[in-house]
Amino acid sequence: MNFVRTIVRNMSRRQWEPLKKVGIIGVPFEKGQKKYGVSVAPAAMRSAGLIDHLKEIYDLDIKDYGDVEIPSREDTVGVDNMSHLPLVSACNKNLSDKVSHVLREGRVAVTIGGDHSIGVGTVDGHYKVNENMILIWVDAHADINTNKTSESGSVHGMPVALLVKELSDYWPYLPTMDWQIPQFSIKNLGYVGLRSVDEYERLAIEKYNVPAFAMEDIEEYGIQKSIQHILQRLDPDGNKPIHVSFDIDSLDSIEAPSTGTPVRGGLTLREAIKLMEIVYATGRLRAIDLVEINPALGNDSDRKRTIDAGLCILKAGLGFSRRGTTPRGVLDLPVQTYHETKS
Repeated sequence: MNFVRTIVRNMSRRQWEPLKKVGIIGVPFEKGQKKYGVSVAPAAMRSAGLIDHLKEIYDLDIKDYGDVEIPSREDTVGVDNMSHLPLVSACNKNLSDKVSHVLREGRVAVTIGGDHSIGVGTVDGHYKVNENMILIWVDAHADINTNKTSESGSVHGMPVALLVKELSDYWPYLPTMDWQIPQFSIKNLGYVGLRSVDEYERLAIEKYNVPAFAMEDIEEYGIQKSIQHILQRLDPDGNKPIHVSFDIDSLDSIEAPSTGTPVRGGLTLREAIKLMEIVYATGRLRAIDLVEINPALGNDSDRKRTIDAGLCILKAGLGFSRRGTTPRGVLDLPVQTYHETKS
């Protein structure tokens, strides 16, 4: 019987090929947290040669859609223990529309934040195009607090709780957020890199049996088995589009020091690259967020190290090969043997 199920599953498995078209979206937004500087990251990444780095990937079609419009005024009422909710909401509404547009043009949506509150807009925009999507949240933090459980009131610690329908009853009415209806299921969520999780967040993860590979799990099983387990759990038939929301603080702070909430003992850059290579190889990656790079923190060396790490992560997720790429047409050239050169 198990053999029959395997045959049926393989027959129904859709063959996916990685998309070779990419759309870049910048989100210079930082009101989801309290430190200045993370809004500068999209400009810093572009200044560091983001487009040129991605052009190193053979046959990749890149289109930069510029930055989403960021509101400047809060002219509506807020909510207790949710700092700057009207601004967060307005930014994410614009971002959701932009992500949906990029995906409908047949491109992988690559969003450069900004703080992690923008995950509300990216995931909402992706869900509107691919309702069967799965979400891999790569982060030192679970970001699944509500305004009742958050100690800081910063919305960058709440995006997952705002997105998943299973937690919708735990929220009060949120003015300005009527545009966003929580429809994404927590059953399609997986975590990688956790090591700073609040007690109520841990309760939610355990209650809903979310596959969550904390750093101690990754140390035991390795990054390859960890991400493959999550993919198998969330999508055993291999038929669902994948969204990776990557917080740079998932990396150890030695690898990425210029971030607002660093936590020691995180992923190595090599582990992060391997994770993204595995997801890319599925052919199903349709959206990547890169968030919480803060060029205003640290010295020049810290900034460069953090930005370089972000570039490596994006390249790995979009098909860059560490083995190198064969120059176009070289294999078609006649091979000259040693004896021919001597004669």
